[in-house]
Amino acid sequence: MNNKFNKLTLAAAVSAAVFTSHANAGGYQVNEQSVSGQGYGHAGRSSNVNDATIVYGNPAGMSFLDRAQVTAGGTYLNVNTDIDNVRANRTLDAGVATGGAPAGVQVPVGAIPGGNEGDMVPGTLIPFAFYAQPVTDRLAFGFGVYAPFGSKTEYENDFQGRYFGDYTEVKVVSAQPTVSYRLNDQWAVGAGVTYNKVDGELRRKLPSGAGFNPATDIDSRVEGDDDAWGYNLGVIYQPVPETTFGLTYRSKVDYTLEGSFVARDPAGNVVRADDSASLKLTTPETVNFSLTQQMTDRLKLMFGTSWVRWSHFDEIRVIGDQLGNITDEQQEYSNAWAFATGGEYQLTPSLALRAGVTLDYTPTNDEHRSVRIPSDDRRIFSIGAGWSPTPDLTLDFAYSYLTERSTQVEQERSDLLASAATGGRPVGGATYAADYKNEAHGFGAQLTYRF
Repeated sequence: MNNKFNKLTLAAAVSAAVFTSHANAGGYQVNEQSVSGQGYGHAGRSSNVNDATIVYGNPAGMSFLDRAQVTAGGTYLNVNTDIDNVRANRTLDAGVATGGAPAGVQVPVGAIPGGNEGDMVPGTLIPFAFYAQPVTDRLAFGFGVYAPFGSKTEYENDFQGRYFGDYTEVKVVSAQPTVSYRLNDQWAVGAGVTYNKVDGELRRKLPSGAGFNPATDIDSRVEGDDDAWGYNLGVIYQPVPETTFGLTYRSKVDYTLEGSFVARDPAGNVVRADDSASLKLTTPETVNFSLTQQMTDRLKLMFGTSWVRWSHFDEIRVIGDQLGNITDEQQEYSNAWAFATGGEYQLTPSLALRAGVTLDYTPTNDEHRSVRIPSDDRRIFSIGAGWSPTPDLTLDFAYSYLTERSTQVEQERSDLLASAATGGRPVGGATYAADYKNEAHGFGAQLTYRF
């Protein structure tokens, strides 16, 4: 194994970190910061004030709460994936394959052994907690802890696309102190500062021979972390008591992930290692606008739209202290939109019923879609209920069904095998293509207690 192996492996692993930590709209963006909001598809995220989760939805909304309260809960996600029409092949330089000198053109030389079970996303609980405290009839303070981004995929050991990624886990946790001020009966403003912590581990396999035997594959992985600061701003306008407009802006956050890389053979021996590599990435700013309209004493309807500036993510550049510029790859993400509509019906004084629909569009493109995030545009259907057995206590429950448009992954690498006879230049690689169909079920529960 030569130094090129180390560079290529580290580049692929850290590049995947960008995909997963960005957890994009239409991909794996984490929207689970409110179960009461989940019930109506988060349609009124910036305008509907139900409980302390408004600390995240719109910091200006805290000034509409009449007393202190704490809200805590979580959503359990169960993801299912079907992988069909798989085409996975080993490739070899045409000249080398016939025993001659490299010809510069690779040809298929057989299928990659392995499977495609598709059960690669484990069930995950996404928790959150918020506190809101009115200080005066105009001023309020709040604090929240939640997960804005996150992803985990874990394929089987002999997954046929393992040379492009077989394990990904990235977690982002944010802590947010927030203040809001109600200017008058119609206008309120708010602002929060976010402290964000990201941790990630990414793996992929490399063949140790031309046979691509999964039992002799080399395991390569990278781990890294960073913390950074961001902020959010919010405004609420209520021209009449029945109509509320909300607008929220969440800033971009700049990270420099730093970590280590190691590659081991099946016996556990270290083949290559690098204890210093870094990747600069920016999670994009988000703008959310929503409208809540009280139609009757019992019924209110909501509409919301979100815009994410994914055009920040146009390239991946990984730098190593020892290796220098490791990779510079174009990604060309597009800005993405999401739209939601929902409603809430107060069936009895203690029971509210909710429903909503969300359309979430992906910023990814067919050219760069990866086995690590094989996602596309999604539709989400939600129902929920809020039960208040006492004026001080509310229990919220929600269920969401997410279905994504069928999509295709097509990837190829020509740099997985090198030959000493060619000075370590790549002579062999792999291709992987498959159709993916994803769906998910989300089960949420939260408790709100008012003081």
